[in-house]
Amino acid sequence: MRAIVLDDAELNNLLMLEALRPIPDCRPRSFTRPEEALAYAAAHADEIGVVLTDYEMPGMDGLAVIRALRALPGFAHVPIVMVTSFDQRALRRSALEAGATDFVNKPCDPVEIRARVTNLMALSRAYRAERAQGARLAAEVAAAVALVEAREREIVTVLMRAAEHRDSDTGDHVARVANYTALIAEALGLPPGQCRLITLASTMHDVGKIAIPDAILLKPGPLTPEERREMERHAERGARILANSSSDVVRLAAEIAVSHHERWDGTGYPHGLAGAAIPLPGRIVAVADVFDALTSNRPYKRAWTLEAAHAFLQREAGAHFDPAVVAAFLSRWDTVAALVDRAADRAA
Repeated sequence: MRAIVLDDAELNNLLMLEALRPIPDCRPRSFTRPEEALAYAAAHADEIGVVLTDYEMPGMDGLAVIRALRALPGFAHVPIVMVTSFDQRALRRSALEAGATDFVNKPCDPVEIRARVTNLMALSRAYRAERAQGARLAAEVAAAVALVEAREREIVTVLMRAAEHRDSDTGDHVARVANYTALIAEALGLPPGQCRLITLASTMHDVGKIAIPDAILLKPGPLTPEERREMERHAERGARILANSSSDVVRLAAEIAVSHHERWDGTGYPHGLAGAAIPLPGRIVAVADVFDALTSNRPYKRAWTLEAAHAFLQREAGAHFDPAVVAAFLSRWDTVAALVDRAADRAA
């Protein structure tokens, strides 16, 4: 490991270098100018095991050097020793506040210097080993999480493939709803991990429709009141299909399935929840789902224009939808419009 020795007196540097040379795996480098020592430290931060700096130097004293070193990336835990002929308590306190690790008094005893530097370099090695181990563990955790997420995506794909056998539009619809869900979650400022989880879970929001009879699910005209009640049962059926899973994404999908048809004013189904009592993921998917339904061709209607859909969302904010969710969605309107245009091009 490298060691930096900084003293404006060349003779003091030579004596310090001579004291350090017997230390195994210690490559000392001396400087008489603080700016040169700092530049060297910045270039070799990952290799430096200890710094010894004089206090009294022209232009930049030892306290300023310590502060500058601590401000360098990777230097928060590098031991720094102040070498000084002063033995004032106030100076030592100032050095500790600046980030000094230890002190050595002049004139220096070579035996004491070697012992202190040996111990401090061992501390540096231990910290680096711990940091490397932490990085390895973090990589292993990331790999394990990626494997779990891949398996969860596989579960979602299987469920959605089953749903597509009932309704050929399901695959395209869930993909578009997922895109809109991601935009809303990001615009609301949710953490990236939560955004990914909600986006993936949103693809299962209508999985309960696999339990709806074809005569109702694929009916080209308006539904009768009884047919409408049967269709509405897909929310609770979806929740039952997804219930009791150990997977975070499937549990969240169950929550979305049962809540994405609730309305902000309490007139939705299946439980008539209102306002913040509706889980936020359900409120997010409600906007994404209705917007996609409005702007898509269905057997019973033509797609609405973007302008008409925009006006509907604004009008229903505070009634059907959470106003904050609508505002987040509309704040990404340029991206939304591009997604709608892309979907229309693919359908053409």
